[in-house]
Amino acid sequence: MSQPLKVIVGSKNPVKINAAKCIFSIYFPERDIDCQGVNAPSGVPDQPIGEEQTRIGAQNRVNYCKEHYQAHYYVAMEGGAEQFSYGAATFAYVVIDNAVNQVVGRSSNLPLPQILYNALLNGAELGDVMDKTFNTTNIKQQGGAIGLLTNNHATRESTYTQALTLAMAPFLHSALYCQTN
Repeated sequence: MSQPLKVIVGSKNPVKINAAKCIFSIYFPERDIDCQGVNAPSGVPDQPIGEEQTRIGAQNRVNYCKEHYQAHYYVAMEGGAEQFSYGAATFAYVVIDNAVNQVVGRSSNLPLPQILYNALLNGAELGDVMDKTFNTTNIKQQGGAIGLLTNNHATRESTYTQALTLAMAPFLHSALYCQTN
């Protein structure tokens, strides 16, 4: 039996750890997956606003994990929000790194009610805003805003899972992604 595939996730949030473990279990069904979450600083505000701040937060978490831990893969997910021309939305950036390549991916958008987005601009975190609006407790470690706003037809974990699934493509077909013409 081969050694477990070690994956370090740049968060202790069980939703993020479960999403990463799910993806690596799908892509490496013959391997045991040792997936551990660690506290990794994002270097951005607790509630990132804008795509760049959100992406940088995920990359910072992965880079921290690479510097402080030994693993086959390093993974980070960072949720953010932005006011787009068509309305406010929340989304996540994901980063997967195997110490050779670093791949950045992004989730789909969840439209946000303007009143909730405005609370984020005033310094609140989305999880706290959702808990207050829907009378929930620690929703960010459960279905998240996505679960609440879609009546649980999608969840925070399902969105991370989809984004991570897509971000794995360059690792699966590395020779193709290295070609330039």
